[in-house]
Amino acid sequence: MARRRIHLTAPTAFPALLLLAGALAPVTARAADAPPPPRTVSAWLPYWDQENAYQDALAHADQIRTISPFWYETKSATRVDGHPGAGERRIVNGLHDKGIQVVPTVMEQMKPGALGAVMTSAARRAEHVDALLAVVRSRAYDGIDLDYETIAPSPDATYRAVRAGYADFVTDLCARLHELGKQCFVTVTPKTRTSGRVWDYERLGAAADRVRIMGYNLHWAEGAPGPLSTPQWYDEILATATAQVPRAKLEMGLPAYGWNWAVGDKGRARHVTWKDAEALRRKEKAPYTLDPDSSTPHFTYRDGTTRRTVWYQDARGTAAHLTVLRAHDVPHTVLWALGFEDPAVWKALAEG
Repeated sequence: MARRRIHLTAPTAFPALLLLAGALAPVTARAADAPPPPRTVSAWLPYWDQENAYQDALAHADQIRTISPFWYETKSATRVDGHPGAGERRIVNGLHDKGIQVVPTVMEQMKPGALGAVMTSAARRAEHVDALLAVVRSRAYDGIDLDYETIAPSPDATYRAVRAGYADFVTDLCARLHELGKQCFVTVTPKTRTSGRVWDYERLGAAADRVRIMGYNLHWAEGAPGPLSTPQWYDEILATATAQVPRAKLEMGLPAYGWNWAVGDKGRARHVTWKDAEALRRKEKAPYTLDPDSSTPHFTYRDGTTRRTVWYQDARGTAAHLTVLRAHDVPHTVLWALGFEDPAVWKALAEG
């Protein structure tokens, strides 16, 4: 299980889930007379494009509830390092001036088993809580967002032990944050019949203020080409999540990016933002095509002798996917990531 946030000019760190959707349930219908819940939008702010993303946040401040700068990385139980630009007070203060919460994200890329070993030790969990609280106290932050994805068990730990240990850790961290008047967010991969077994959604939902589900990378950089998400997959994800986490605490993560695969090549796909994908499509004079099954744009072109295919997400696709969130009465969304998106997505979010 892993999502990796890949960016173009900084070290590896992007959302990529190893997920396969099984048989998918139909979208649950809303009552015809039920008004849609008010929608809120949060977003991650990538440190490698910080100024552009910050200006994007300011431009849409009237729609944004929370910004999570992708600023910190856990190296060990006691060490949490900042990425370039982490904690820039001008950005924290500027977002606060617009009424936006600032809840920075802490990610990790530890060796397999290392994070699981921390989570299965009460003493090391306590050390790590202290290290994270030091980050929160370092600035006028409103809380912290945990994006821990290498939480597979070590050779000496079972999934059950790691799952319970992580839930204990989040429960302890959230309690300490709440004592300080701060918020506690947890970012997780989707839990379906074939994925997400390491997450105890019920306990995480009981402890955290927000549970953010990364609703992307159904097809991902090291797999076969295809859409990043589908309405049917969202229906499966949310049927499980809403049964285990209060709806008011859920944030569904929406993609504003895509992947560019070399057809028939098992090598890693290239990451593209919506802006990259649309510029490439126009350059190659490829027709705009919205896949009817996934409501996802895609196109194919020739790069020398290589045939390449690009799947990405735009405002039209996002609008179609928001119908599933409405069906499940999930009003909160979080965008990966600021500066990647189709500008029209803000209108789609406002209307959806």
